[in-house]
Amino acid sequence: MRGFSKVVLAGNLTRDPELRTTPNGASVCSFTIAVNRNYKDASGNQQEQTSFIDCSAWGKTGEMINQYLKKGRPVLVSGRLSQHSWEDKTTGQKRSRTEVVAEDFTFIDSGNGGGNNAGAAATSEAEIVPDDIPTDGGEVELDEIPF
Repeated sequence: MRGFSKVVLAGNLTRDPELRTTPNGASVCSFTIAVNRNYKDASGNQQEQTSFIDCSAWGKTGEMINQYLKKGRPVLVSGRLSQHSWEDKTTGQKRSRTEVVAEDFTFIDSGNGGGNNAGAAATSEAEIVPDDIPTDGGEVELDEIPF
């Protein structure tokens, strides 16, 4: 059986994105998204849990994230999971890290929200949002979801 890995996150950037270039010239952008979850505990008290999710984006997607998103900015990211394992050189212990490799992203606010925004209008939604996702803010019918 073939595997399937798809992740969709909505949250706020915890820091400014960092853009690097690999030795063979590929651009990669690293950033972290804080995702909040509200729930009631066993006592009925309202609780909030925050998860910090490491993300990376390659190529044009990474360059656009680096250009238009800043710390505090809300964003919707979809992508796949990627896990890396290595041996720590100083302690000799096995280490691992799971991150989301962003394939698409969408601005959640108009650019006037958190962070130091650099004019989100400079890029078209057609470059960022796949054709099958409604951009008018309307609801998606459950039978329209492909999985």
